[in-house]
Amino acid sequence: MTFSIAGRCPKTGALGAAISSSSPAVASRCLWMQAGRGVVLTQNVTDPAIGPEGLALLEDGLAAGPALSALAGRPHFEWRQVAILDADGLAAWHSGTEVLGIHHAVSGPDCVAVGNLLATPDVIDAMVEAFVSSAEVALPQRLLQALAKGKRTGGEAGPEHSAGLKVVTNLVWPVVDLRVDWDDAPITRLEALWQVYQPQMDDYVLRARDPGRAPSYGVPGDE
Repeated sequence: MTFSIAGRCPKTGALGAAISSSSPAVASRCLWMQAGRGVVLTQNVTDPAIGPEGLALLEDGLAAGPALSALAGRPHFEWRQVAILDADGLAAWHSGTEVLGIHHAVSGPDCVAVGNLLATPDVIDAMVEAFVSSAEVALPQRLLQALAKGKRTGGEAGPEHSAGLKVVTNLVWPVVDLRVDWDDAPITRLEALWQVYQPQMDDYVLRARDPGRAPSYGVPGDE
């Protein structure tokens, strides 16, 4: 039903995640992150409340493993698949006994990938390998490449319909927050959205910080 990856850039401290699912609007429920704290992925019969609770535990100073242990007492945790990546790049994950279909989880340096109802467990291994092997690429692109590699390796057992990409840096808002909520090729659409947004990403940050130095929007009426 869902496969996802969380990653960290050790050079900048940026954190992010990419996800795809057969369900609509998966990124609205399953991707949770906070600059300087970490990323929480909550999926499979999803309980979105796990996201904010996990981030609160990270904000209290817990690393990924202890934060996940603290979440384990939540009701119905056997239905949940959860992964946490903290601000130091440490990862922890949980796949409950009721997680659906073929499921798998793998961590690598500064990343963790998880999935359920997969075509094959190799999907998750391929995502981590793609992320680790692209260390010189910017974090959003690394995450997208890993997601696409997961799709090429088999993806879900059935068709995907939604996807998302989110990245936080040292700001209180995400510098990337792109979603495809329903499409027959959501990862392809997400890659196309990134190609549109990427050249403008730094401009939006500059408009927030120093509007007088920011470039125009290049739309009618904006001179």
